[in-house]
Amino acid sequence: MSVAPPVVRAVDYRDEAHRTALVALLDAYARDPMGGGVPLPDDVRSRLCDDLATLPAAASFIAWQGDAPVGLANTFESYSTFKARPLLNVHDLVVLPAHRARGVGQALLAACEAHAQARGCCKLTLEVLSGNQRALRSYQRFGFAPYVLDPAEGEAVLMQKWL
Repeated sequence: MSVAPPVVRAVDYRDEAHRTALVALLDAYARDPMGGGVPLPDDVRSRLCDDLATLPAAASFIAWQGDAPVGLANTFESYSTFKARPLLNVHDLVVLPAHRARGVGQALLAACEAHAQARGCCKLTLEVLSGNQRALRSYQRFGFAPYVLDPAEGEAVLMQKWL
């Protein structure tokens, strides 16, 4: 017996069921080793959806299996100066472990891509840990590739500095 494909819906940051699902899914991601292995702090859990609701560049999508939220994508629109067009960054993508390898991640990425196309974006971007081979394969299957301008100069490297 096959499982029905997930239904992906845009998040309404003011809807209580969406808020609860978004925070629970993001907390599951944060607790996973690929998300850092640490639960979301209480202050983040309490204000996250209110903060996202104030950001016009934010869009989130939840994959539902029946009434159960099983995956989440948080995105933020930015801007490509080289193309003089917006771009969409997939900032978080999580699929609960029991629902992996069932098309949930691909469905979430398809929702992100449709949103980006509707917004006139020139590309989708995301980051992934080099050791997360399952995610890397999923992203490559969807059409993502390393960011390279000149192969002689190598691939782009994401860096950060905490403030």
